[in-house]
Amino acid sequence: MNKWTMDVNFRHDRLKKNHSTLKLNNIQYIKALYDLMKPRVMSLAIFTCVVGFLIAPFKNVDYLNAILSIIAVALGSGAAGALNCWYEADLDSVMSRTCLRPIPTGKLTKKQGLIFGTISSFISVGALYFFSNLMAASLLALTILFYVFVYTIWLKRKTSQNIVIGGAAGALPPVIGWSIATGGISIEPIILFLIIFIWTPSHFWALSLFKSEDYRKANIPMLPVTSGVETTKKNILVYSVLLLPVALAPFYFKFLGLIYLSFSFPLSAYYIFICFKLFKSKNIKSEKIIAKQIFAFSILYLFAIFISILVDKFA
Repeated sequence: MNKWTMDVNFRHDRLKKNHSTLKLNNIQYIKALYDLMKPRVMSLAIFTCVVGFLIAPFKNVDYLNAILSIIAVALGSGAAGALNCWYEADLDSVMSRTCLRPIPTGKLTKKQGLIFGTISSFISVGALYFFSNLMAASLLALTILFYVFVYTIWLKRKTSQNIVIGGAAGALPPVIGWSIATGGISIEPIILFLIIFIWTPSHFWALSLFKSEDYRKANIPMLPVTSGVETTKKNILVYSVLLLPVALAPFYFKFLGLIYLSFSFPLSAYYIFICFKLFKSKNIKSEKIIAKQIFAFSILYLFAIFISILVDKFA
């Protein structure tokens, strides 16, 4: 039995006991709950929600209520992340990328994760309804339910297309932000939804290329595991190409102008370039290096796209 296997078995045994092996003080406990909410994922949701809110035509929105509404969305995003960590604790424990999360490390139990995620979900949706409107609250509820039940519980362990369909949950925050301001939905937030939705597969498939061993050991059917590296590279390129017209759509539909176009076109063109570079690569070592570059740039890309939306709107 090698060191990796012994480590994995140890983590599984600890999860089965379902009790915390670490005694935490109040600050450490709060930090563990915060980490359970996947703060990096949560930050992207908050940012895109704020952008959706700021570019929307306001309809008698109270600013204090708007701020409290954004906080409710942040809590809802974190609640979905906590429930994901609760359900996937067995997977997290065998993956190097996730084994240091609060449940696998024994900082929190699965029961604590479930309770915290469930209560936070209800509070966030209720608060958003109270401070904003029914449409925004309904969209937040849909986001949480879709992420937990459709993506985490159903698709994640069933199909290599899990991230394609499941990406809808991560694409909804700008629509929620828009609905906080307007009480409705129109073409603009739908386009923002599509930008994130089409961006998501290439982002996560790039990650799965250089972390394929993790997914294989956890028995998660990510594309490199089920269909191989070449198919994954092809799909990454296809989605990067599809992203270009979607990213330029705000300019086509004339709700953003030349400032946005001057950012979105070169960013999208460069994204296609590095994805094509990956597609043409035949060296395993260079493939992993380029996949890491794509993953890192894709994060920068999405933030830059949404920042350029704000710059164009308020310039």
